Amino acid sequence: MGYTALYRKFRPDTFEDVKGQDHIVTTLKNQIQADRIGHAFLFCGTRGTGKTTVAKILARAVNCEHPVNGSPCNECEACKAIQAGTSMNVIEIDAASNNGVDNIREIREEVAYRPTQGKYKVYIIDEVHMLSAGAFNALLKTLEEPPSYVIFILATTESHKIPVTILSRCQRYDFHRISIDTITCRLQELMEKEGIDAEEKALRYVAKAGDGSMRDSLSLLDQCIAFYLGERLTYDKVLDVLGTVDNEVFSRLLRQVLQGNVTGCIHILEELLTGGKELGQFVSDFTWYMRNLLLVKTSENPEEVLDVSTENLKALQEESQMIDSDTLMRYIRVFSELSSQLRYATQKRVMVEIGLIKLCRPAMETNLDSVLDRIRVLEEKMEQGVPVMAVSGNQAMEENYPGNTGNGTVFGDGRQQEDMMAKPEKAAPEDLQKIKNNWKMIVGQTEGMFKSFLSTAIPKYNGNTGENKLYVEFTNDLAQNCVEDPAKKELLEALIARQIGKSVEVEMLLKKRDSHKELADISVDDILKQAVHMDIVIEDEPDEE
Repeated sequence: MGYTALYRKFRPDTFEDVKGQDHIVTTLKNQIQADRIGHAFLFCGTRGTGKTTVAKILARAVNCEHPVNGSPCNECEACKAIQAGTSMNVIEIDAASNNGVDNIREIREEVAYRPTQGKYKVYIIDEVHMLSAGAFNALLKTLEEPPSYVIFILATTESHKIPVTILSRCQRYDFHRISIDTITCRLQELMEKEGIDAEEKALRYVAKAGDGSMRDSLSLLDQCIAFYLGERLTYDKVLDVLGTVDNEVFSRLLRQVLQGNVTGCIHILEELLTGGKELGQFVSDFTWYMRNLLLVKTSENPEEVLDVSTENLKALQEESQMIDSDTLMRYIRVFSELSSQLRYATQKRVMVEIGLIKLCRPAMETNLDSVLDRIRVLEEKMEQGVPVMAVSGNQAMEENYPGNTGNGTVFGDGRQQEDMMAKPEKAAPEDLQKIKNNWKMIVGQTEGMFKSFLSTAIPKYNGNTGENKLYVEFTNDLAQNCVEDPAKKELLEALIARQIGKSVEVEMLLKKRDSHKELADISVDDILKQAVHMDIVIEDEPDEE
């Protein structure tokens, strides 16, 4: 007999062998013991969590001649026939290839015949969400009132695609992702049965790579064993086979990123590619590594939310001190976007290199989190006394930036550093006109509902006092939350200062009937008139005779 894959060889035969689905197993066993078996079941859940396995065990259990605590005995004729696939009482249907009305009509005709052996005729319909709309409609009546000897078991990975009329006729059971601990224990148990020596750390990594799927974990383990046949399976060997990267490499890479060393990052990426690492897996693993760092920084008890060894947790805690949460969230955002772009990219390496450059050079982006990262870089260089180049993203900002020496360099002595940290120059009356002219550009740098509200808002000034204060009048009453949010006010002031190079105080308010009459639309003539306290006379040129 040929070799049998591990996930097929060790498929559970009884409910007790099913791992990680105790809430479902207990319910089904109680139904069988109490003889309160439903007529239609819907098994939902991600791949490899045991939906089809439990369906087959249930089919044997309801027909078993000598059930043991609700589980099949696997010794009687009915159990053996169902296990061998020769029983006429259990019909497995793949809805992906049998999804038409005619296929369901055949089932409706067959249910009229009683089982030839055993108590129940069981229909297991896998990937039931693939049925057509007509097929679902054809199944409705039979599913609602089948003969007493018929049981339907529907299995799907996408329950949201199933009509509500079907869902309401079934007992729904949601299969959970299996925990890494549970999968690891199962893999250790199977390795002992197979007589294969494997490190616990290696099996744990395989379980993590399985992403909650027992079948995926067993398939990956099968692959690792085959590559190092007859050898001890170690953690490093698993990393080699799966094309993944160790945390030590991620730690080195993060340090290069924090230093802004693009060359160092590219060298590490080159090492990984030379070693045969897969780019998509590298991006996914590095994102996960940064996620762990963020959880360590923000969680009071990180050991409860992170599934890592004590040694790795200690290393993560040390590394998390090097970076702040806002910077980590920016890194995660950049690499998450990169992960989705890689699926359709033809030049994957170029895309990954650009992603690394974005991490090292926050000035390439205009998002708020990248601005915070740029501030972090500047502060670190100032603390070290390193000469800092002024940001060149906005020419007006450079011209009004305190301490600018003219050639874009600010040297690291104490006096100039204090100048560098000083607030931007206060806006003059005529600068309000500049804000109005650039209003669309300022609004375009915001996001979400705040951007939507700002797009219809009107920038105004106080016509009575002539003060250099910008009033943003929202026309939408739903903007109340934005008006009351100090963070939104600070964001708008920062964007305006970045745009015109000067600071201006902003007050946000809602437009209401018979209120704010002192506010007027910004006009450069009116502003100048208030500033110099005299009328502006525009002389007309004499007509040519």
